[in-house]
Amino acid sequence: MRAGRGSVPPTDGRAGRPRGRAAELGARLRRLRAGAEERFPVITRLTSHLIAVNLLDSATRLAAQVFLTAVPLLFVVASFAPQGVRKEIVSSLHDVFGINGSSDQELKKVFEADPANLQQSAGAVSSLMVLLSATACSRAMQRLCQRAWRLPGASARIAAWRWLVWIAAWLVILALLGPLRTGFGVGAWLGVPLLLVTQVSVWWWTQHLLLAARVPWLPLLPGALLTGVALTTLSVVAKLYVPSALNRSLDRYGSLGAVFTVLSWLIGLCVVIAAGITAGAVIAREPAVSRHLGSPEQSNSP
Repeated sequence: MRAGRGSVPPTDGRAGRPRGRAAELGARLRRLRAGAEERFPVITRLTSHLIAVNLLDSATRLAAQVFLTAVPLLFVVASFAPQGVRKEIVSSLHDVFGINGSSDQELKKVFEADPANLQQSAGAVSSLMVLLSATACSRAMQRLCQRAWRLPGASARIAAWRWLVWIAAWLVILALLGPLRTGFGVGAWLGVPLLLVTQVSVWWWTQHLLLAARVPWLPLLPGALLTGVALTTLSVVAKLYVPSALNRSLDRYGSLGAVFTVLSWLIGLCVVIAAGITAGAVIAREPAVSRHLGSPEQSNSP
């Protein structure tokens, strides 16, 4: 007998099989996640803490402050620094990012210009304003460290001088990155380990300084190690990616293209920094690790 127009054709269960497999796969994934959370609770705590810190938002704000305040400060320092210091800064930027071609020419326009013209362009009042504005970068980094460790903000009286010291220290480190990377002329086999030790030391000291010594030294070590290793790795990757991307942006879109490329790279660096410091704070408070490092108890402060 023929089926009527409104009748539903019989099914053999094939349509329900994909749904059943999907449901089974979903149940299996939930069981795996529950098992992983039970065996490795640090993963759950790290994920929730990264969400609480608002990783991408913190990293983007930090990158914006670096670009808007620290980069102009670098130009001001170049205008007043001796010729030898300016050459070291240019050498460091070349070694770290592998700058060449069009971007190298633009860099030389700034750092190899006549110092008198640079000083006249900057001016004493403008230089002072740039220096004070650069502390916004220090404050953004301080807020990141405080969120990672769930500490309240330090008073301005205690923190103000630390902002300036942190900026000054990073300017010195930037001038030394080139010689460090080459092992002071010995070679990369010595330079990369020296760079790694320097990065770990700097981020260890950065946390202690900007947290106003409210966290002991040892609990800060995991975050310093994670951040130092990640940034050293990125410094190697930078020479493979940044030069071509920067030159391509300059050739196609001019200075505006270079701005987007540099800002994108800064955001990537700041995401790595934020993730490293936050993960280090979580690891340092794990019971098995905390017993050895003497980590402070978890605070409920945001």
